[in-house]
Amino acid sequence: MKPLIQVGHSYLALSQGEQQLRDALYEEAAESYKRALEVSRSIPKEEAFDYDGFDALCHTGLSGAYVKLGRYEEALCSSEIGLRYFDRRGELHKEEGKQWIAAVLNRAQALEGTGRWEEALKAYQIASEMIAERKGELPAKEELQQLIEERVSKLQPLTADKKPAGYKAWWEFWS
Repeated sequence: MKPLIQVGHSYLALSQGEQQLRDALYEEAAESYKRALEVSRSIPKEEAFDYDGFDALCHTGLSGAYVKLGRYEEALCSSEIGLRYFDRRGELHKEEGKQWIAAVLNRAQALEGTGRWEEALKAYQIASEMIAERKGELPAKEELQQLIEERVSKLQPLTADKKPAGYKAWWEFWS
């Protein structure tokens, strides 16, 4: 297969995954994202193709599908792969900023799903700050902010009374 055809097939699978995710076809979306990753691996390394950026886009979508399927460990792995790229090279105010925000939000939901509430709370707060900072159009901005506020208000009571392991109050040292 010619490299240009492989690139086309990769982006076609990616766009199918994005559409399926919007249509709530989460299992199909996950398969499309995995297919996009698989086809992109067949593109020769000497081609001018942003492998890392493409992987970040695929893994961000894949993590969103996994969150909706309740597969939180897999969602966490995929979102972190996407964030490795976006945290280094992401531009919040450019088009890829939407994907960066999605990766952070998917990570927060995955952390919450695995019971890592303190980390999830921090990730939700980061996502909220990113949404507030972003200049330009962001679909469903208000709904995203409302979702984050709801999740934060649910998680705060779960993390408020936690003390570090081995914690003792000052008076316990004197008794």
